[in-house]
Amino acid sequence: MSRTTEENRHHLVHSHAHEEDVPGTVNLNAAEGDDTGYGQALFPVPAEDPNDPLQWSNFKKTMILIICSFYSFLANSALLGPSPYIDLWASEFGISPTQASELISYPNLAFGFGSLVFVPLYLKFGRRPILLVSLIIFCGGIIGASQSTTYGGLMASRVIHALGSCVCEALPVQLVNDIFFLHERGERIGYYTVCLCLGSAASLPAGYILAGGYGWQLFFYVVFAFGATLLILAFLFVEETSYDRKAAMIMSTAPTEEEKANQGWIERSDAPTPPRKSFVKTLSPWGRVDRDVPFFTMMARSFTYFLVPQALWVIASYGINIGLLGLAYSYTFPILITSPPYNWTVINSGLFAIAALVGYALAVPFTSSSDKLAAYLTKRNGGIREAEMRLGVMLPAMLIGPAGIILYGIIAEKSLHWVLYFIGGAMSYFAAYFYFSFTLAYAVDSYSSNFSEMIIAMNLGKQVISFGFGLKVLTWVMESGYAVVLSGIFGGVLLANNLFLLVFMFWGKDIRIFMSRTWLATLHSSSIKEVVTH
Repeated sequence: MSRTTEENRHHLVHSHAHEEDVPGTVNLNAAEGDDTGYGQALFPVPAEDPNDPLQWSNFKKTMILIICSFYSFLANSALLGPSPYIDLWASEFGISPTQASELISYPNLAFGFGSLVFVPLYLKFGRRPILLVSLIIFCGGIIGASQSTTYGGLMASRVIHALGSCVCEALPVQLVNDIFFLHERGERIGYYTVCLCLGSAASLPAGYILAGGYGWQLFFYVVFAFGATLLILAFLFVEETSYDRKAAMIMSTAPTEEEKANQGWIERSDAPTPPRKSFVKTLSPWGRVDRDVPFFTMMARSFTYFLVPQALWVIASYGINIGLLGLAYSYTFPILITSPPYNWTVINSGLFAIAALVGYALAVPFTSSSDKLAAYLTKRNGGIREAEMRLGVMLPAMLIGPAGIILYGIIAEKSLHWVLYFIGGAMSYFAAYFYFSFTLAYAVDSYSSNFSEMIIAMNLGKQVISFGFGLKVLTWVMESGYAVVLSGIFGGVLLANNLFLLVFMFWGKDIRIFMSRTWLATLHSSSIKEVVTH
C-alpha cells in the first residue's frame, strides 16, 4: 500500500532514527518524510503496521497509561495508607508498635520481590493476561485483609495483595517503553511517578475513616471497590503491548546496497499493510506467548544489573526515598504528632499526607522539563541524543531533598512548631519526584534493550533498601534521637546518593562506553528481545 493511500486511512509514523554503537546515544536527525517530535526523528522506529503499539492512537496509549498508573497508585495506597493504624493494630492485636509496623514493612518487601517472578511472566506470556491475573490476586488479598481478625491473618493477606500488585511497579514503565517514543518517555514516566508517589497520601483518608466512627476494615473495602473497577477497565482498554517488531520489519523491508553500507537505515517497501485488530479481538485474555524467553535464566541474569552504575543509582534513589518518605515519615509522624507538646488525635495523624500533596503539586509542572531540556541539547549537539541530556533539571532537587529531611529531624528533636514538619516533608517530596521520574527515565534511555531485566533488579534493590530504612526506624530514633538518625544518618545518605547526579552528568557517557566493552554487554547483547531500531 502506498504511503499516500495509507495516509488517507490512518497515518503511520515513519522514522530513520537509530542508536549508535554506544547504548544510550541515538542519532535523531530526520530524513525526508520522517515524522518528528521536538523537531527530531522518532525513536524507537516503528514498523509499518497499525498493530505496532508505537502506531496506536493517542487515546489508546493514554488510556493504558492512566489505568496502569492508577493501579500503581492504588497498590501503593493499600501498602502505605494504613500507617495511621499502627498504634490501633498494636492495641488490638496485643503487640508492640514496632511489630505492628511490620504489617507495612514486610508487605513492602514482598511488593519488590514479586517482580522476580511477575516480570518474566509478562515477558513470556504477555502484558495483558499477567496484568489481569495480578489485579485478581490483588483484590483477593484486599478482601482477605478486610476480614482478618488476627495479626497473622492480616499479615498473610497483606503479603498476598502486595505480591499480586507488585507488577504495577514494573509494568507501567514497560508499557511506556512499549507504546511511547523517546521524546515522550520523561513526561509519561513522570505521570506514572505522580501516581506511585501519591499512594502514601492514602494515609489521610485512612485516618478520617476512623473519624467517621468506622473501623480500619472500611479502608480495605474502599480499596477493593476501586480494584474491581480497575479490573473491568483493564479488561476493556489494556490491549496486549508485546509486539515482535523485528519480525514485522523483516517482512516489510528491502534494503538497497547503499542502505546495507549504512547499517540501520533502510527504506520501507510497498508491502501491504496489515489490518488493525478489531476491538473484540483486543479483548482476548491471552497475550503474545514468547517461547524464546528463558524464564529462569532471565531471573538470574537480572541480578547482573546490580553491576550497572546507572541501574544501581536508580535502585539507591528509589530505595532511599521510599524508605524516608513512605516508611520513616509514615512511622514517625503519627507518634510525634500525637505526643506532647502537640497532642493531636490519632484521627488527624494522617494529615502529613498534605506535605506530600503540596510537594508533588509543586513538582508536577516540571514533568516534561527533562524531555524539553534533552531535545534542546540534542539540537545543539547536531541531532545526536545522549541519555544524560535530561539530567540537568534535577540540580535543584539534589540539595532540596536532603535539606528537607535534615529540617524534619531537627524539628522532631526539638519539638518545634508542627508546621515545620510539613515544610520539611514538602521539600523532601518535591525533590523525590525528580529522582523518581528522571533517574528511571535516564536508566531506560541508557539501556532500552532488555531493560525489563533491569527493572527486576531495580524493584528488588529498592524494596530491600527501603525495608532496611523503615524496619527499625522507630527503635533507632528512640535509642539515638531524631536528629542523629533522620537529620544525620538518613540526611547524609540521601545527600551522598543525590550528589551522584554530578557524576552521571559529567561522566555518564564514559561509563556507558566502558560498560559496552565488558562481559556484561556481551551477556546481554546475545539475548536482546526489544527491537528499537532498524
